[in-house]
Amino acid sequence: MEKTVTRDEMRELDRKAIEEYKIPGLVLMENAGRNVAEEVLKMTTNPQKTKVAVLCGKGNNGGDGFVVARHLHNHHISVKIFLVARIPVILKDRDAGTNLQILLHMKIPVSEVLDIPAAISVLPELDSYDIIIDALFGTGISGEVQEPFKSLIRGVNRLNKTIISVDVPSGLDCNDGKVLGSALKANKTITFAASKRGFYLGNGPTHTGEIIVTDIGIPKEIVL
Repeated sequence: MEKTVTRDEMRELDRKAIEEYKIPGLVLMENAGRNVAEEVLKMTTNPQKTKVAVLCGKGNNGGDGFVVARHLHNHHISVKIFLVARIPVILKDRDAGTNLQILLHMKIPVSEVLDIPAAISVLPELDSYDIIIDALFGTGISGEVQEPFKSLIRGVNRLNKTIISVDVPSGLDCNDGKVLGSALKANKTITFAASKRGFYLGNGPTHTGEIIVTDIGIPKEIVL
């Protein structure tokens, strides 16, 4: 098995990269999102006829999703953000807010999904997309998934769409592979710097699909 890291170990890698090596978090986010977009592009034979929905939450994982959307849009793919948060709240976040601001200037559509009825009502629309990008939760989640995330995750799993998870399938504990109440079942998980321990434990193998580890610029000296 390749090298794996826990939640705390990944957090420490990020900290060292940003604080000790002075790599801006915005650069790491850009690299992460671009890498995911490149993997999605490999799956599309006709970008102009491909529709991609990006599910975004708060924090850096959602920020990665915003970057994915921008790069797909620039490759002529029809893309829309489904944001489980309020736009003004995200705009206050330094890195994720910066990337959301760019999307808004680019006129990439962003829909807020703020409660259970909204989560249920967007499912028919999501069913019209070819690929769903999961950028709801990253490695930081450890407690039970709350609403409206839970209803959205369960509904999306029932759609039987191609799901690409950003870093970690949302709702999966990256330490032990436990499903935290509800977790997306990805066809492919594109994870950053190193694979996560929980991918190979518990329910991890049934939720991650194909695992692709990508380099986002964290110095190899601290990853090895």
